[in-house]
Amino acid sequence: MAATNEKNRYRVIGVMSGTSLDGIDIAYCEFNFIAEKWQYKIVTAETIPYNKTWLTRLKELHKQPAFVFPKTDAFYGKYIGQLINTFITKHQLQIDFIASHGHTIFHQPDKGYTAQIGNGANIYAETGITTINDFRVVDVAMGGQGAPLVPIGDELLFNEFDGCLNLGGFSNISFKKEKQRVAFDISPCNMIMNPIANLLGLDYDDEGKLAAQGEINDQLLNQLNALPFYIKMPPKSLGIEWVTEHFWPVVKQYPIPPIDLLATLNKHIVQQIVIIIKANNLKKILTTGGGAFNKLMIDDINAQTQNALIIPDNLLVNYKEALIFGFLGVLRLIKTNNSLTHITGASKDSIGGCIWG
Repeated sequence: MAATNEKNRYRVIGVMSGTSLDGIDIAYCEFNFIAEKWQYKIVTAETIPYNKTWLTRLKELHKQPAFVFPKTDAFYGKYIGQLINTFITKHQLQIDFIASHGHTIFHQPDKGYTAQIGNGANIYAETGITTINDFRVVDVAMGGQGAPLVPIGDELLFNEFDGCLNLGGFSNISFKKEKQRVAFDISPCNMIMNPIANLLGLDYDDEGKLAAQGEINDQLLNQLNALPFYIKMPPKSLGIEWVTEHFWPVVKQYPIPPIDLLATLNKHIVQQIVIIIKANNLKKILTTGGGAFNKLMIDDINAQTQNALIIPDNLLVNYKEALIFGFLGVLRLIKTNNSLTHITGASKDSIGGCIWG
């Protein structure tokens, strides 16, 4: 895929907030187009954890009156802009543009809508730097899932791997099948594990140590594995609404200790991922996201797949999604498709992203 203008080097800040609510990922990345191939580098990156106020706002926003949504969207954009200004000053950076995913509040593509807050106009107003956001809405408007969008980056930046697995709020995967990349969400991941760890006074289950001590509830495990989403064919994606409406009601039928719940949910995630790896004969899978640090989960998957999972350096583990949304911004600027119909199910390929400034 060739660049469509004369510029072949881009200095970008990619911004990402995942459904697991770990914080806002800010990554300064450089992209170079050399010999008909894209090259990348994450130069420096940080995660800014949410304070209690922002955690509450983001967790509760989908339940709030309508006027609260645009207000929070604007304030959150302003907040992102302020964090970026601090990041730029701290690292003395020169930036071409900002590409921000924002934070997903609503995602129901089957009903024709998706919404990521973090207003791009406010980010631009705070920073004075060209900002690109709202990457998903065009694809949804064209009948697609609006997700996953990362696979175009997997294809152009990480195609030496058989597949790319992300273990974030949700687990999702992309890989080549019959010479065409496919991608989809596999299961909820950290967004179901972390709330259970919270019950035990922890932000997350470090390396899966608590889950390793728990007893798996086979009845609950079997009922979760029987959820209809798992046999649905791609394109498909998950949102918090599905977890609230379909996943948690099953879990709540089983009043078991948190440590046993962690063990059961961990095993559920592992089993769903292993099914996909084996069904598609994937041998070498780049694995990123917070779940890559869950030793119990990684070891269990590797034990069943002949060590298919490859964990890169911590910078890429933590910031691959921010990196790729920066790259999606590059594709937007050079007017190259960054959302593909065969992945999302949209009526046609599209160039997603609103440009401010």
